[in-house]
Amino acid sequence: MGVEKVISGYAGGDAASAHYDTVSAGRTSHAESIEITFDPARITYGQLLKVFFSVAHDPTQKNRQGPDYGKQYRSAIFYKDAEQKRIAEAYIAQLGEAKAFKQPIVTEVTELKAFYPAEEYHQDFVKRNPYHPYVVTNALSKLDKLKKQFPQL
Repeated sequence: MGVEKVISGYAGGDAASAHYDTVSAGRTSHAESIEITFDPARITYGQLLKVFFSVAHDPTQKNRQGPDYGKQYRSAIFYKDAEQKRIAEAYIAQLGEAKAFKQPIVTEVTELKAFYPAEEYHQDFVKRNPYHPYVVTNALSKLDKLKKQFPQL
């Protein structure tokens, strides 16, 4: 499929570290995020963006995702280089021109300065906790949508 590793964590803040308790309480400027390691010969950055915008979250919600709210839940893309920035900005512009969403896209495109892996119990959370109420209520429908829209993944 091309995705080699996904790590849950925190990015986008200016604090020298990040931990769930401080990030989720809104005491840092970090956002909950993931770091994706992928093989560009098998899946492109553009394809990852397509999943991000069509399944993973709502890009029209500024500081909220599902039941979670606060700046730590903002819609953001943290790019690693100028090419990723260019592709992300072009894709967002394309979605805007196509009026793909009823509301304007508010996704930030920001340079990744640091990524802090989340605590171990957050890694592979859905896989490890398939019956957790948060997973059942918020994640399983996204997983089903992913499988239907992107069966090749």
